[in-house]
Amino acid sequence: MASPTPRKILVLFAHPIQHRSEITLALARSVMDLPQVTLVDLYAEYPTLEIDIELEQQRLLDHDVVVFLHPFYWYSTPAILKEWQDLVLEYNFAYGHKGLALKDKIFFSAVSAGGKEGAYRTEGYNRYTVRELLRPLEMTANLCHMTYLPPFVLFNSRTAREEGRLDSHREQFVTLLNRLSDHSLSLSDAPHRVSLNEMLEATS
Repeated sequence: MASPTPRKILVLFAHPIQHRSEITLALARSVMDLPQVTLVDLYAEYPTLEIDIELEQQRLLDHDVVVFLHPFYWYSTPAILKEWQDLVLEYNFAYGHKGLALKDKIFFSAVSAGGKEGAYRTEGYNRYTVRELLRPLEMTANLCHMTYLPPFVLFNSRTAREEGRLDSHREQFVTLLNRLSDHSLSLSDAPHRVSLNEMLEATS
C-alpha cells in the first residue's frame, strides 16, 4: 500500500516584540527549514496590518495544516492574528453556503503561557484550561469545517530557558509537525485532550 501524501503545514508566526521573545521565536526557527513547512512571519510581512487577502487565502488552499504560533496574550492571540481572521476567512471562502475551501484541513495553536500549568485549571488562578480559553478559535475552526486540535502549550515560559526546558519543547514541536505531516499521529482522541503535548506523550 502506498504511503499517504505528506501533509503541507502552514505556520503563521505572530509576535509583536520579537527581540523579547524567548520561546515563540525559538519554535519558529526550529521548524522554518522543515521541507513540509511554510513559515510566515506575519508582523514582518504586514507591519501596518494591511493583509494581502488573496495571498493568504492561496496559502490556505496550498496547505493541509494551519498553525497559529504565538504567545498567549490576554487569554488570546496577538492583534494581527485577529486581523488575519477577520479579513482572510471570508464568507463563501471559509464559511457560508459555498465556503468549503478549508474543509477537513487541520488547525491548532502553539502557544507559550507565562503562568504555571496548575493555574490553568478549574481550581487554578485562571479558572479555565488553555483549550477552554481558546474556544473562539475552536468555534472558528468548526464553522470553517476544519479539524480542530487542542493547543500545543509551554507553561511557565518565562523560566523555560534557564530551567533547561526550552530545548526539549522545541524538539517536541518538531516531532509534532513531522508526525502530522507523515500521518503518524492519531487524531481520533483529539476532542478529549487538553493539549497536543498530552497526545504526543500518550503515543511516544
